[in-house]
Amino acid sequence: MPPIRLAMWSGPRNISTALMRSFGNRPDTAVVDEPLYAHYLHHTGVDHPGAAEVIAADETDWRTVTDRLLGDAPGDAPVFYQKHMGQHLLPHIDRGWIASLTNCFLIRDPREVITSFIKVVEQPTAEELGLPQQLELFNAERARTGRTPPVIDSRDVLENPRAVLANLCDAVGIPFSESMLAWHPGPRRTDGVWAPYWYGNVNTSTSFGPYTPKPDAVPDALQSVYETCRACYEALAPHRIRA
Repeated sequence: MPPIRLAMWSGPRNISTALMRSFGNRPDTAVVDEPLYAHYLHHTGVDHPGAAEVIAADETDWRTVTDRLLGDAPGDAPVFYQKHMGQHLLPHIDRGWIASLTNCFLIRDPREVITSFIKVVEQPTAEELGLPQQLELFNAERARTGRTPPVIDSRDVLENPRAVLANLCDAVGIPFSESMLAWHPGPRRTDGVWAPYWYGNVNTSTSFGPYTPKPDAVPDALQSVYETCRACYEALAPHRIRA
């Protein structure tokens, strides 16, 4: 039987890596970490930490990447979890391959995303935050399948990981596993080469931490970006899986 190819579409500064840890701790699951990142950096030239290292280490042809994503799962695992960033799905990338995936969406309040991301990238666009692409994909999947794709919000996961993840597993047709709730600290061989620049906190974690409100305000210069992202978030949030 072909694996369940579970694509989790997120944006930056979310719990996407912790969620990858959660799924990677399942005995039936193989994971891949942001497989389109090298192509994104190579094509856009954006200045991210370790960009040259990422481009040199990984595949920059999106067609080769997507062929791999539609192939056998590493180790012939029954579940192939793919951690994707919405912003990596550049306009020139054909979307047809996505129909072969079980597509899910991880969202976060864009105020919290922006105020965290600007510590690394000072003037992001809405597209660099991935929410417009997430909404585009969500609407396309809904139209194609006639069903509402699974959406989870990071705050809901942090407030009740067992219930939200159990409901997510049910929605995508896999059994929930208690192993998803705790993992050992440290890096993984499946982490991208960018992990030293971005994964400091998650590498010290052993489970999903509690939700902590972030009081930071979005700078005035990014209000239009925030409003665009907020509209996308508000279109997705009513569909999210709750505890």
